[in-house]
Amino acid sequence: MIDFNIAPHTGNEVKYIQEAIASGKICGDGTFTKKCSQWMKEHFYTNQAFLTTSCTHALEMAAVLSGVKPGDEVILPSYTFVSTADAFVQRGASLVFVDIRPDTMNLDETLIEDAITEKTKAIVPVHYAGVACEMDTIMNIAKRHHLKVVEDAAQGFASYYKGKSLGTIGDFGCLSFHETKNLSMGEGGALFFQNNAYQEKAEILREKGTDRSKFFRGQIDKYTWQDYGSSYLPSDLNAAYLWAQLEMADDIQNDRMATWNFYNEALKPLADKELIEQPFIPKDCIHNAHMYYIKLPNLESRSDFIHYLREHGVMSVFHYIPLHSAPAGKKYGRFFGEDRYTTKESERLVRLPMYYQLSQADKEYVVKTIFDYFNR
Repeated sequence: MIDFNIAPHTGNEVKYIQEAIASGKICGDGTFTKKCSQWMKEHFYTNQAFLTTSCTHALEMAAVLSGVKPGDEVILPSYTFVSTADAFVQRGASLVFVDIRPDTMNLDETLIEDAITEKTKAIVPVHYAGVACEMDTIMNIAKRHHLKVVEDAAQGFASYYKGKSLGTIGDFGCLSFHETKNLSMGEGGALFFQNNAYQEKAEILREKGTDRSKFFRGQIDKYTWQDYGSSYLPSDLNAAYLWAQLEMADDIQNDRMATWNFYNEALKPLADKELIEQPFIPKDCIHNAHMYYIKLPNLESRSDFIHYLREHGVMSVFHYIPLHSAPAGKKYGRFFGEDRYTTKESERLVRLPMYYQLSQADKEYVVKTIFDYFNR
């Protein structure tokens, strides 16, 4: 069976984890946590990069730092993972779901402005498959209406919009290093922001509400409880695992891009015959080969396709069930306007095996199996 996903592993993870253990400091903000944060600051040109225990927790931090409070409204797509919504529901906000674009599966920027009310506090674009939302338009809307922008860039590591790294364009950006992502630390994430005025509050929030970060820098002689907070620091053991992959980030990205390009070229004849639809990459976007998906005509054909591939040794999966159709989505939010594409497109999409060091033979078998399906 060809797996859908295998967590990346470069070879130095165990070595660095042992170094972390030998250092005597395996809790948060150890040597490897700091190295990872500094690497991201330098490579993605962000003033602040806080490693977190998950992208979920990065989103929770962003919601707090954005000042979201009970009664506020937050605009987001329904086609996303539950964490995008949960982070703001925890703050007491109401969710306003807006339809997606059928070409990129991203939030439709042309529908955002009409969804804004006097209660709107933030816009949360989700960069699906590492392909950027139309950020110039979104930032312009946010500026005119005095709204925060929280980028859910969980899938956006090393993806770019007009030369800017995803997660560095809005007020806050949230990345994921879950085992399903391009680079992994098992469970983990990162929070980016450019405005240094948020640094102290972010440190207090991440350190259980204390000014412990200042204490460790020698700025104060003792630390105390200052404000609301939680424990958002990952273990340095996790950061050590991630560091081995950041050192190999270019190799990992190039390997994944080779797989993406192979799929895209090999499956083009099926798209030319309109049997499938392939991903669309806008001209201003550089994506990171986070996933390769195709679209079948409808839900029934997709289910049949997934079943056929599984029977022939290939794991493929569909993705999100739109949040507005879920019990919690109905409880905490509402869909603004017409659901023209969110449900329809979500029912068509299927993801193919994609991971670091997927062998050429396996890639060719995946493609052969897909052609066999359509040639039955």
